[in-house]
Amino acid sequence: MEDTKTNILHSSLQYFLQYGIRNMSNDKLAARLGISTKTFYKYFKNKEKLLEEATQLFHAQQYQMLENLSTQTNAACLFFDLWRGGVEIEFKINKAFFNDLHYYYPRVATKVESSIRKKFTTQFLKIIRRGIDEGDFRGDLKPEVALEGILVFYTSLVRTDHFKKFKLSAEQAFHNTIAIHVRGLCTEKGLKSLDNHLIR
Repeated sequence: MEDTKTNILHSSLQYFLQYGIRNMSNDKLAARLGISTKTFYKYFKNKEKLLEEATQLFHAQQYQMLENLSTQTNAACLFFDLWRGGVEIEFKINKAFFNDLHYYYPRVATKVESSIRKKFTTQFLKIIRRGIDEGDFRGDLKPEVALEGILVFYTSLVRTDHFKKFKLSAEQAFHNTIAIHVRGLCTEKGLKSLDNHLIR
């Protein structure tokens, strides 16, 4: 029983990420999943409930990536790799997903993002503070402000069409925006570590 719900959730998330939310009705989802609408409603009372759980799953998968990266890695390199990985993943997502989520389901967007943001923020701030303590990030940084700057860049880059006109690959987009910002946080020691890390 739980397997059916999990399969519906994972498959629905993939469809939402690929096609957006607005154009994917419950009937279309059920047809694509090869189940009846009755089965669909057995596990999710409506599309909003499914969307909430699917969006939670999406963020949980992103958070797991953050947790899986080695904490033994130099802080500057770890921070760099986390943001690069995030851009690579989200560049493959149809921007309609985020547009639809915020425009048509603002309650779901706010609820899910506020529940997950604190976890992400806590982990990123730990990395920045460790980088400062170990001399890889500048000592005059305000960690919260540095992180907010990167989040603004990240959101604009992967969840809007602001950079679409440049026709950049994920790698090009990352290296022309967030990578420059991360390098700006680094001390000379941090830059050397980062440069050596990128040569490998």
